Amino acid sequence: MKKTLATTAALLAFLGTAYAATVQGTIQAVDPTTKSITLDDGKIYQLSPEATVGKLKVGAKVAVTVDDKTGMVTSIKKAS
Repeated sequence: MKKTLATTAALLAFLGTAYAATVQGTIQAVDPTTKSITLDDGKIYQLSPEATVGKLKVGAKVAVTVDDKTGMVTSIKKAS
């Protein structure tokens, strides 16, 4: 019984974990209207509605973390 409960708890914890991918690139375009950025890979990354795009500049090298389930950017950091 205890083993079953422990296994179930571990499985539920694993399923609740958000999957994320990190992509590095150079910002090619910033669209404040749609709250999105385009990187040099040609892909458009959607920011959350609460995001502020004012500090994002074309030409900046960034690391973008994207939630695999929603496709939304969860963080943007300066890349080295």
